[in-house]
Amino acid sequence: MIRTATIADCPAIQKINQEELSYDYPVDKTEGSLKQILNASTHYLLVYVNDQTSQVEGYVHAELFLETYFSPMFDILALAVAKDAQQKGIGSQLMTQIEEKAKSLGVDSVRLNSGEERTGAHRFYEKIGYTCTKKQKRFFKKLR
Repeated sequence: MIRTATIADCPAIQKINQEELSYDYPVDKTEGSLKQILNASTHYLLVYVNDQTSQVEGYVHAELFLETYFSPMFDILALAVAKDAQQKGIGSQLMTQIEEKAKSLGVDSVRLNSGEERTGAHRFYEKIGYTCTKKQKRFFKKLR
C-alpha cells in the first residue's frame, strides 16, 4: 500500500536513509525535518507499506519546483527502498504514484539528480522512462 507519510513513519524513514542512502542523520532531527515537510504545501512524501508486516519499506519525496525560466515540475528529492524489499517493484510503484500526483496538479515533468556512483539507480531510472539530460557539478557551502 502507498500512502502519505506520517510522523509515526519517522524511525523507518531514518533507517532507510541510513542503510540505503548512507545518510547518518539522527532520528530526532529526521522527525523535525519530517514535520516541516508534512506541513509544507509544496512537498509530497509517500511511503510504501508492506501489507503483511505493516512495515514501511520505501519512500519517495518530491517538491513542486517553480522557476521563472520553465514550467513547474516535480523535483524528486529522495527515493529509497529497504535492501530486503528491492527488486519487487516498490520503487516503480512509488515513482508512478508521485508522477500521478504531479499530473493531478497540472505538472507535466519530473526531474531528479542521482550521484555518479549510483549506477544501479541510473539503470532503474532509465528502465522507468527517465533520460539523463544534463551533466553538472554540485556546489555546497556550509553556513554554520
